[in-house]
Amino acid sequence: MNAILLILLLLQTQTLFDFSKEASLEGWIVVNDGVMGGLSRSTLKLNAGGHGVFSGKVSLENNGGFASIRLDCSRVSLKNTQSMVLHVKGDGGRYQFRLRARKDDYYAYIHYFKTSGDWEKITLPLSEFYPTFRGRKLNLPDFAGDYLEEVGILIGNKQEEVFELQIDSICLE
Repeated sequence: MNAILLILLLLQTQTLFDFSKEASLEGWIVVNDGVMGGLSRSTLKLNAGGHGVFSGKVSLENNGGFASIRLDCSRVSLKNTQSMVLHVKGDGGRYQFRLRARKDDYYAYIHYFKTSGDWEKITLPLSEFYPTFRGRKLNLPDFAGDYLEEVGILIGNKQEEVFELQIDSICLE
């Protein structure tokens, strides 16, 4: 196989979810700190521009402090994949992208990203995702999986905040 063809194969993009091409948010769930007694609130909606809008308010009351969304991906192969690529417009805030190799794992692999307030492409190398459980880094190897079953976005910066993240697409490269 010639080198150019090999490079093109390696750079192929696989779309996990394209909000502009979906008529519904089926498969997405909202998980806020209410599962632990907290009072944070969030929603995920489609706007008129064809973008997913993850928005709400993070509250620290009642030991709260996070809001999140998750997508069950079934089982997605990561063969020839180096990075998660997000096309988003944030509010200048810091978010956490999460993935699970198996959706039943008690821990998730995470990578933080900061938004600029403009539409941007954010590339998160899979090799930089590390395992956490309830906000604590675990003494386990960083992500090196061959597949994933769940992705998500979480905001939980140990402060009360109102947030809005518009999402165009989530892809693998």
